Amino acid sequence: MTTLFVSHGAPTLALEPGETGKMLSTLAASLPRPDAILVISAHWDTRVPMVSLAAHPPTIHDFAGFPAALYGIHYPAPGAPALANKVVELLAAHDIQGQTQADRGLDHGAWVPLSLMYPEADIPVTQLSIQSRSTPAAQFSLGRALQDLHDQNVLILASGAITHNLSDLFTGQRDAAPLAYVNAFADWIADQLAGEQAQTLLNYRTENRQGIQAHPSEDHLMPLFVAAGSGQGVPKRFTPETTYGILAMDAYVWEG
Repeated sequence: MTTLFVSHGAPTLALEPGETGKMLSTLAASLPRPDAILVISAHWDTRVPMVSLAAHPPTIHDFAGFPAALYGIHYPAPGAPALANKVVELLAAHDIQGQTQADRGLDHGAWVPLSLMYPEADIPVTQLSIQSRSTPAAQFSLGRALQDLHDQNVLILASGAITHNLSDLFTGQRDAAPLAYVNAFADWIADQLAGEQAQTLLNYRTENRQGIQAHPSEDHLMPLFVAAGSGQGVPKRFTPETTYGILAMDAYVWEG
């Protein structure tokens, strides 16, 4: 099995999937079917790694001010408590303290891409939190600790954003032309991943002059570092579109 990183964009991706939705659907169909999915979402941010034991994770509508239809969407996938316990074991084996939470559901960083990839909602899924107040290197190590899951046919799905500066939002038009730094930073990230330049990637805020503008806070890029740690080899890049002028919707799949 493999690791994916996806940019989940605005919650309305579930209603307006566009080219990103087509890409996610096609990509999922091209992969072997996983027995379970571990999602690392930018929208569950905790002090220490947490993983959900929920047997029936609820759909969390963790946003406000969006169309009413969005709040009617539910993703009733079964939970994966056995996988959650395995994740805690793997983290402990790498000297990383992990904890479980009994009833954490699926936030929109999880259910929006999953609803486009696996609309039947019939694959068990659980979530692992990020720690945006730690460091990119710590998140990379977290990913390294998860590598053994590939041998158990578990899909690791990291969900965040290649660019995420909402203060730069200037339009409600989904297909607006992107600001100049958006594609430039996305291409720089691609170059680091293609060249396996892990240290440069992890130090993006000093190595790239657009890093802080692309990510004033680090939460939405932290899942990429988890993915880079758990993935093996050079990932394949997908560039379906940019949305709202500020969100590069890049995705990566590690197939090695």
